[in-house]
Amino acid sequence: MNYANFPLDKRMPLSNSDAADGDDFIDIERLLGMAARQAKVVAVCAVIGLFLGLLYLQTTPPKYQSIASVLIDEGLNKIVDDISAASTTMQTDSAILSQIEILTSTRLAAVVVDKLKLDQNDAFMNPPQSALAQGVGLIRGLIQYVRPSPVMPGVGDISKLDPAARDALIATSRRDYAILKLQNEIRADRVGRSYVIALGYQATDPGLATAITKAYADAYLADQLDASFDATERAAVWLQGRLTELRESSQQASLAVEKFRAEHGLSANSDGQLMSDKQLADLNAQLIVAQADTARASARYQQYKQIVDSGSDNAFKDAAISADQPSSALISTLKTRYLTVAKRQQDVEANFGPEHPQAVALAKEKADISAQIFGELKQLTQSYRNEYEVALARETALRANVAAAQGKSSIDNQSQVKLRDLDQKATALTTLYQTFLGRYEEAAQQQSFPVGKIRIISDASTPLSASSPRSIIVLCLSLVLGVLMGAGFGGLNEFNERFFRTGEEVRDRVGLKFLGYLPTIGGKPTKEDKPAEPDLKVAKSPAAIERRARMRVSIDAPASMFSETLRSAKIAFDVVMEGQGSRVIGVISVLPGEGKSTVAANLAGLLAANGARTLLIDGDLRNPGLSRGLGMEAEQGLMEAVVSGQTWQSVGKIDRQTKLAIIPAVSRGHFSHTSELLSSAGMRRFIENAKETFEYIVVDLPPLGPVVDAKAFAPLVDGFVLVTEWGRTPRAMVRSMLESEPYVANKIVGAVLNKVDLKKLAKYGSFGASEKFFDKYSTYYLDKSEVRAKANV
Repeated sequence: MNYANFPLDKRMPLSNSDAADGDDFIDIERLLGMAARQAKVVAVCAVIGLFLGLLYLQTTPPKYQSIASVLIDEGLNKIVDDISAASTTMQTDSAILSQIEILTSTRLAAVVVDKLKLDQNDAFMNPPQSALAQGVGLIRGLIQYVRPSPVMPGVGDISKLDPAARDALIATSRRDYAILKLQNEIRADRVGRSYVIALGYQATDPGLATAITKAYADAYLADQLDASFDATERAAVWLQGRLTELRESSQQASLAVEKFRAEHGLSANSDGQLMSDKQLADLNAQLIVAQADTARASARYQQYKQIVDSGSDNAFKDAAISADQPSSALISTLKTRYLTVAKRQQDVEANFGPEHPQAVALAKEKADISAQIFGELKQLTQSYRNEYEVALARETALRANVAAAQGKSSIDNQSQVKLRDLDQKATALTTLYQTFLGRYEEAAQQQSFPVGKIRIISDASTPLSASSPRSIIVLCLSLVLGVLMGAGFGGLNEFNERFFRTGEEVRDRVGLKFLGYLPTIGGKPTKEDKPAEPDLKVAKSPAAIERRARMRVSIDAPASMFSETLRSAKIAFDVVMEGQGSRVIGVISVLPGEGKSTVAANLAGLLAANGARTLLIDGDLRNPGLSRGLGMEAEQGLMEAVVSGQTWQSVGKIDRQTKLAIIPAVSRGHFSHTSELLSSAGMRRFIENAKETFEYIVVDLPPLGPVVDAKAFAPLVDGFVLVTEWGRTPRAMVRSMLESEPYVANKIVGAVLNKVDLKKLAKYGSFGASEKFFDKYSTYYLDKSEVRAKANV
């Protein structure tokens, strides 16, 4: 099977980009490898950090800090809180922060500056500074020199002022600077979640730090007392003015109540009941009595009226007279006489008959008595009628009076609502007046008894040891910063690491078969692509001898790792190109100077040394580095043979040791049509002629990047070997080149990493990879010093 005819994407897929792994989970193994590679950078930066920390400790003067503790105590003024007109709660975080702002205020700083005359204290105004601070001050001075500060408004040029005004202005400026400096340097912090505030000041003089801290604590305590007194005094003044307004308002409200009551006749009895309501209740009681009297008189009148209406004959029978009537005795007497006469008449008529004169006289007497009784009943009926009419008239009059009283009561009730509203306002104003009067008396008493809400629980003491700089903290911080700086530089180095380092990267990034590592050989590497000197005799110089020795490493040191890698490449060719008679192998690179000519020469030498008929062609017509490296001084080369139609025998050179045939390239000045020459029919005939003789034809071609010669020669090649320089060839560039030239890419059998530093290679290999165990194979390879020695022979 011809491996070279397979498309690249079917042999080994290309990775999307170097950043493709960024989408995966964090690779701990990769991070550890990066840390191992950059350990030296991190260590150097850590040492630098420690050195800078020591330098800072040596150049920084010690500072001493004095601390006083202040408690915001609600219990100190408990006796005042219940009566204080300006009490405020201090139980919230905002209140504590407010007290801290008071401590760091300009007013309190000014009090301390004036008390201790700090603006005249040189130890406070100009303390000794560290080298770092002096450097910062120098930079600021240079900036101010380049950009001078503007003249203060309203002052003008100070030099033009008279001495007294100038001195006063300078003194004011010094005082303002001292206040600002003290305000910025004082420290006030809350202790945990407590009500304690730690107040501290740091200075190079421990006595000065103690004095400033004590003065600050005393000033804060005095400020709180003054603030409490001022608040109480302002409250008393405000209450006094408010009391005058409330007294006038209360009096006006009371007068309005009485005036409204008098205008609407809303007088009340001792029980608080309105007179109209009392009168209506009395009339209702009288109306009830009158209604009862009228009903009784009406019943009696109707009774006697029925008796009278029944006639005189029935009057005697129905004449039931109440005993309480004044005429009842007379009617009873008449009824008794009537009954007596009726009995006598009955007896006479029974004995003598109704016609008897005595019976007639008795009948007449009986009729007279009956008439008298009927007359008396008529008089009683008339009397009862009069009584009924009087009771009815009285009831009617009372009903009219009740209706009138009800109307007046309704009007009074409506007025009572308005009166009640006025009375409530008057009562509220009176109560408010009494309350404010009591508060005013209490505030007036409190003016002579001011109590603050703070106390000093820990007074400032003279510090015995310096608080800064702290050596351990500075050194630890310097070390950490140095490590971080080293990590930053190491990360930057890793970020810039966009080159091939391992065979795994060759396979994963560009999808090529990895053929092996070619270690650095010889002394200091020289540019093999450097143009030759006009005089070819310089080939005998030491540099030329060294270049030629590098071209023969596989011959001089066949047991070296360099040679073993080339054998791996040969096996790859043999497997891929199995069945082909003659094999044309092109050696290419992406950038100049990657060592492709060295690889081509050593690969051809290895093949020839193994007994294979091998032809080495220098196909880089523009810059024949292979011919220069071999030190060949030829008059004719590949170009002349192709142009004139000659065979390889006419221009070829034979190595006496390996029988390797070499076709050099002779530089003929600036020749720009090399690609046409390499793709011409003459070149094809030249290669076909060489195939008849050789088993392997190794062609050193120009780099893919700058010129198109390798692309032009690609149809004549059976397979390419891509040479990339370890730690120099960008992965993205190789990938881009392969993607833009698929025809060339499809013929690449594999890639080798050239100029590998084996000591550093292990740092780039993953854990368990072969790069970590190269030292285990040292007994199988020729020692590198021997390779260098043989290369210098």
